[in-house]
Amino acid sequence: MRHQAILFRLVITTLSVAGLSAPAWAQVYPAAAPTARDTATNGSNLSDKQQFANPSVLGMGPSKGLIVRYERMPKFGVSSTAQVQGLSDFNTDATKNARLSIKGYIPAWNHPHLKVIVGLSYEREEFQFAKLPTNYELFDNIENKGLKSTAAQIAIIRPVDAVHWYLARVKGELSGDYTSSQLTKSDYSRFSAEAIYGWKRSPNFSWGVGFQYGYTFGRLSIYPAVVYNRTFNARWGIEALAPARVTLRYNASQNSLFYAGYTVDGYNYIVNLSRAPLTRKNADGSPDLSKATLSTLELRETEVKFRLRWERELLSFLWMGAEAGYRYNYAFDAFDRTNNDREKIIDSQFNGAPYASLELFITPPRKLLEKAGVRR
Repeated sequence: MRHQAILFRLVITTLSVAGLSAPAWAQVYPAAAPTARDTATNGSNLSDKQQFANPSVLGMGPSKGLIVRYERMPKFGVSSTAQVQGLSDFNTDATKNARLSIKGYIPAWNHPHLKVIVGLSYEREEFQFAKLPTNYELFDNIENKGLKSTAAQIAIIRPVDAVHWYLARVKGELSGDYTSSQLTKSDYSRFSAEAIYGWKRSPNFSWGVGFQYGYTFGRLSIYPAVVYNRTFNARWGIEALAPARVTLRYNASQNSLFYAGYTVDGYNYIVNLSRAPLTRKNADGSPDLSKATLSTLELRETEVKFRLRWERELLSFLWMGAEAGYRYNYAFDAFDRTNNDREKIIDSQFNGAPYASLELFITPPRKLLEKAGVRR
């Protein structure tokens, strides 16, 4: 029985610590939840050699293992401005913009001084436009097409001692309107990474600085990142990975949490122009023979969401997340991926619009965590 109890404790601790989580402050990787050996647990009876810091603080939401999310926006206006000769401007309405995402996190390695988490995800975005066909090259090529992103990532959380920690994440994905026969094409490949070094000042306060390298702002770029997790009292806290997202947290109860804040989301897709190839033209309307006919476009989409979110426990292992807010579209631009100049071809703007999403996610059951000595 003693061996069974030890095994049981190890399994539950692994589930909750090693990464079945994607907290609101940084959904790009799962953070370690506090355990009896972490400095987030108020374990004042532990010596410094026994304590290991991590980015989490008391009061953060439950760990997430499997996440299914659906997001939808109502009808909104779209305006496109040509950036090269031979194309026209265009205005229409998007009657549908929806996203489905499925994500899972698996603990691959769990030690007090090293935690490794593997993540897999699939996301799909769809558009529908009014007055089909639009006779506009960009919109006819993404109508009901399914802009997909299939990704795998690995995150490493390395507690150094009772105060210092660092983490690193690398992610590879295929992004675009690819089919199963096109999965080997390098054009669809994407890579992103981040690294952060942090300090655990108390069980209620952890922060860090580092960088992110990816498509959060539409195009591939590197920018600074600041992690700031702080719980002020039994009700209020803040979780941030600035500048990408900042969230204020309110703990209504042990099984109900509210969030308010903003997120910056970037998407980058390769679109195959099979339905309406696009030919670059001269000022007089004749074909520009110095440029090849465009076979693909690179879509760079950037949006800012101001959001309200509610997470609620439905069952001991199942939670619901309901979110609503306002989406401000910063850019939806198409770039030449066929010629070497990578010139912007079309500059599009979406009108601001409300959005809503519903999410279900699986967590380690609360009673099992309590038996294992893990505090959520």
